[in-house]
Amino acid sequence: MYIPRHFQEHDIDVLQGLIRANPLGMLIVQCEGVLEAFDIPFALCPDEGKLGTLRAHIARANPLWRALQPAQEVLVVFRGPQGYISPGWYPGKLEHHKEVPTWNYQTVQARGKITVQDDADFVLRQITSLTRQQEAPMEMPWQVSDAPPAFIEAMLKAIVGIEIPLASLIGKTKLGQNKKIEDQAGVAQGLMAKGECEIGEAMLASLAKRSGD
Repeated sequence: MYIPRHFQEHDIDVLQGLIRANPLGMLIVQCEGVLEAFDIPFALCPDEGKLGTLRAHIARANPLWRALQPAQEVLVVFRGPQGYISPGWYPGKLEHHKEVPTWNYQTVQARGKITVQDDADFVLRQITSLTRQQEAPMEMPWQVSDAPPAFIEAMLKAIVGIEIPLASLIGKTKLGQNKKIEDQAGVAQGLMAKGECEIGEAMLASLAKRSGD
């Protein structure tokens, strides 16, 4: 991934936070000489291994798990907030007109060796962990134990677990850090006014951090 110096993100807490906030990752893997991509929600175990461990489950009917080689290296891409940036949002444009459209975004690329966990206990722990993570903001969080035990047992037989201890985490946060502070603020305000609050708030957080340096 091409990452200019301004947009490099090295803080592990920030990278792991982006994964937890955007758990639907794109698993990219080579199967029989062909690159394949799978959208899979992952649960991150941040304290397992140097950079954390990703766990997920897939349908037993999915041919992916049978096509994987032992300890095969894979890439998982997590996309955070993103949005189109209009040149009209830069106050500096009124002075020199030397601005063009761009796109701001946050992304994390995670790499590691994947293993298949065809084990009901592993899968139950994984779906319980992922469910707790996603249900936490709900007014009345749903729990796996809310469903009949026989139903859960049948569902567990239909899925297979996967696990990826992370060997590499690379992040890119393109939030206008290469622009003047007033231009970065103008873009953040433009995004918020447009209703694109997630990327706008990310830019405001970047601006606050930058202003405090």
